[in-house]
Amino acid sequence: MATLLTIGDFSRMTHLSVKALRHYHDVGVLEPAAIDPFSGYRSYDAGQVPAAQVIRRLRDLGMPLDGIRTVLAAPDVEARNAEIAGHLARMERQLAQTQASVASLRALLSAPAPHTPVDYRTIPRVTALAITEMVTVEGFMDWVTGVLDELADALAVTGTERSGPFGALYPGDFFELERAEVTFFAPVTVPVPVAVPAAGRARLTEIPVVDAAVAVHAGSMDDIDRTYAALGTAVAERAIGVDGPIREYYPISFLDTEDEAGYRTEVCWPVFRTIT
Repeated sequence: MATLLTIGDFSRMTHLSVKALRHYHDVGVLEPAAIDPFSGYRSYDAGQVPAAQVIRRLRDLGMPLDGIRTVLAAPDVEARNAEIAGHLARMERQLAQTQASVASLRALLSAPAPHTPVDYRTIPRVTALAITEMVTVEGFMDWVTGVLDELADALAVTGTERSGPFGALYPGDFFELERAEVTFFAPVTVPVPVAVPAAGRARLTEIPVVDAAVAVHAGSMDDIDRTYAALGTAVAERAIGVDGPIREYYPISFLDTEDEAGYRTEVCWPVFRTIT
């Protein structure tokens, strides 16, 4: 026979507030064992205490309620552990991002901005395998990972080789509105011997020639805004900026090294050149 507990006793036993228990009932995470049909008063079974303890710990770890619901409804231990492991991996990525942001802020507060050399060059037109899609800043890194994998697959299928580092085109709306059509591309040797599969997102395209002010960002992408600031200042002071997407090239990226200090990113700001 079930041992029914009042919602107050269950709250004291699990350290979940009555308000939280009512909410978990409303969203289908933890159903009471019984509900009085006249008063609506909730009662819980003592056997539900372990589930409630799991819920509290997962909430302490920041797991969303949808994830907790999936954990509790998992058909077996393997599925349950996979869901928890996925959340822990997301937490580790968030922790790494937080640590990087803290380090970047400390550097910004404690040291003057380093001198960033800016040079001016003409970047020639190239043929490239490219993927262009509307993306948001919030989901950008996940999109980039998928795009780079797909471009690598397209290179393998066509049997061609990159003729330079991966690159990207960022319209102004990406920075101003946090949403825009971004193009990631891989310059290729031509002619490409095999047609690009129609099922893939990659397409052969021409990346046009551009005159650009160029600065090289060394290290993590978390403080690349400092390089953008130095580069934008140099362009503004000379009043030579023109409309057009900012380009980034990635001669050394996470594809090449796990050491973020070794990353090198070329930021290219379109300009109007009057001298060679």
